[in-house]
Amino acid sequence: MDELPIGRRVAYWRGRRRLSQQVFADRLGKSKSWVDKVERGVRRLDKFSVLHEIADVLQLDVQLLLGKDPERRTDTLNCIDQVEVEEIRAALERYDSMSAYFDARPEPRRLDEMRKSVSHAWLTYQYARYGVLTRALPKLLRDAQAADAAYLGGDESRTAAHLLGQVYQIASSTLRKLGEHELAWLAADRSMAVSQRADDPLLAGVATLRVGNALVALGRARPALEVNVNIANRLAPAPGVEASPQRWSVYGMLLLQGAMAAARLGDSATVRDLFNGAEEAARQVGDDQNHYWTSFGPTNLELHRAAAAVELGEGRQAVDTHEGIGPTEFNALLPERRAHHLLDVARGCAQIGDVARAGEFLVEGDRLAPSEIRCRPIAHEVMSDVLRRTRGAPPGQIAELAEHMGVGI
Repeated sequence: MDELPIGRRVAYWRGRRRLSQQVFADRLGKSKSWVDKVERGVRRLDKFSVLHEIADVLQLDVQLLLGKDPERRTDTLNCIDQVEVEEIRAALERYDSMSAYFDARPEPRRLDEMRKSVSHAWLTYQYARYGVLTRALPKLLRDAQAADAAYLGGDESRTAAHLLGQVYQIASSTLRKLGEHELAWLAADRSMAVSQRADDPLLAGVATLRVGNALVALGRARPALEVNVNIANRLAPAPGVEASPQRWSVYGMLLLQGAMAAARLGDSATVRDLFNGAEEAARQVGDDQNHYWTSFGPTNLELHRAAAAVELGEGRQAVDTHEGIGPTEFNALLPERRAHHLLDVARGCAQIGDVARAGEFLVEGDRLAPSEIRCRPIAHEVMSDVLRRTRGAPPGQIAELAEHMGVGI
């Protein structure tokens, strides 16, 4: 980004904020032609007052427009910016284990400290604090990679690999949420490779979930379905043999993610079959649990059932499924799961033409986990649809949320 002309930087960040040239111009009090000339480099931006106005509208540090390193933000409602993307990319491009093969191994962090950091990162993800997480991920990735390289071949090798595999999974899930699908796939693929060295089939199973999710996001639903079902079959508890809740949880989540991929393909028969298998796994687990950070259980299964209905274009079924979920069970789930579900139900409402209720679900999801609504591209699409189809001015809460999201009214 540093080498780009300032007009190109303005265009880039305007695109990241999902603002059309007209909406951007209106917020600046300028004409669309003025914005177009700035972005094409025809008109120079040589007044700091104008630069600061542009930065305010784009909700970023003015230093980014000047091609300089910004002051680090501290609020939790920011999404991911190119600065974070490039830092995470750089961390993913490290090959510490290969370097350690030739040279002296670096001094790593203690594994008990790493374990605490990884657990904190998981909770940060499951509470949908994506702005905090994207700023922490580059260092966490570097630390986990260094530990994996340093302990390679030693007594703690499997533990270090397990932690690195988890960090790759956290990175993959976060990047996918924020629309960085190629990087999400890379991190998930790394997780699968490392999980094999950790010698933990369940960790490898969860890594498969991340790969499948990234493939679906990339428009590759068929291979996503195949990989989820293939590994689910390998982890399926044998009939008559008692299995741990952890195994049932990972197995059940693989079936649910396979169902989501099948729904994307429009294969309702396969969706139904996979949900039948997941129901048995949920019965074995009992209440919703967070084994291997899956949040798997009967309630999460219903959330996926609603999401699959949306993918199949059956918005009414998605809404009906939501209304059948008990409030006590729903409120016991972590914020990311609940807000994600409310976004899915908003999509279902939009499918059946109930845009008013769709907007209400977006607002409710924003109260639970703002980043899940304000940072996800799919949420921006739903909000744009709500605004476009609302007659007259939208209700105040929806208009305010749209403003926060940068979606033009």
